[in-house]
Amino acid sequence: MNSSNIAKENVARINKAIVFIENNLQQKLLLEDIAQTAHFSPFHFHRLFSVVMGETPSDFINRKRIEKAAGLLMRRKHISVTEISDYLGFSSLPVFSRAFKKFYGMSPQDFKDASPEAFSKICKTESKNGQTQITFEQYISSIQKSLNWIHMNATTEVKVLDKMNLAYISHVGNMNHIGNTFNQLMRWAAPKGLMAQENLKMLTIYHDSPKITDPNHLRMSACILLNYPVKVDGEVSLRTIETTKCVVSRLEIGPAEFQQAWESNFVWMVEHGYERIDIDPFEIYHSNPNEHPEGKCIVDLCIPVQ
Repeated sequence: MNSSNIAKENVARINKAIVFIENNLQQKLLLEDIAQTAHFSPFHFHRLFSVVMGETPSDFINRKRIEKAAGLLMRRKHISVTEISDYLGFSSLPVFSRAFKKFYGMSPQDFKDASPEAFSKICKTESKNGQTQITFEQYISSIQKSLNWIHMNATTEVKVLDKMNLAYISHVGNMNHIGNTFNQLMRWAAPKGLMAQENLKMLTIYHDSPKITDPNHLRMSACILLNYPVKVDGEVSLRTIETTKCVVSRLEIGPAEFQQAWESNFVWMVEHGYERIDIDPFEIYHSNPNEHPEGKCIVDLCIPVQ
């Protein structure tokens, strides 16, 4: 986030507006209504949002709708392109198709046909004319190899997770830099005694998929689980994960193994007949990797499912 010169409280209010947008992508979103959720005037909100996010509210909404459409096209083959266009509030199928092709370099139907089910990897490359192009390639690991990996390295089960109240700071950009955001969160939490909570747990919520979203726009939340109500300030906001049924894989892994773990977890989900719902996947950390002799982390990878 480009927030170095923006008051931390304003960044938190912008984050509140982002959550509102993401929860209402299928509705008509007016600048006045979005600004009101963040307690800004429309003019002031538009300016601050553009500085913090590096894109205008209109561009952000359009990108999120297109990316949500791409996710639905990849995961839900039984839903038609027209149904997705209608669901996300596009005025017509031609309008949706033009917007999608401008973003991904192919029509929604071609994108749907080219996606090899849930196990494709989308690589964005820049063409000579500067337009974003998409190529598709199979994951290096086969489905069976992924299932073998998760069987050998994880305990996987489907269970209902209790409601979780969280304090968080939003992170936008390179996934590998979220550690800096967690450091910010811990500096805020420590004086409040939150780092000394019994059964301390930290979480990462993934609001975007690296298969679909440009790495510079990936949005995540660095979170701490709250055992009691806390007043937040600065860039820190509150959010809740409601009681949710999830595919949960418990692993003890190093940083280099997280990608393989997530890929294998999604393969397990599909192969066992579960379908992901429209709640963002998340990680729950049960240990501090800095205290592990091999730098590993005990973590639950959680995919909300029907």
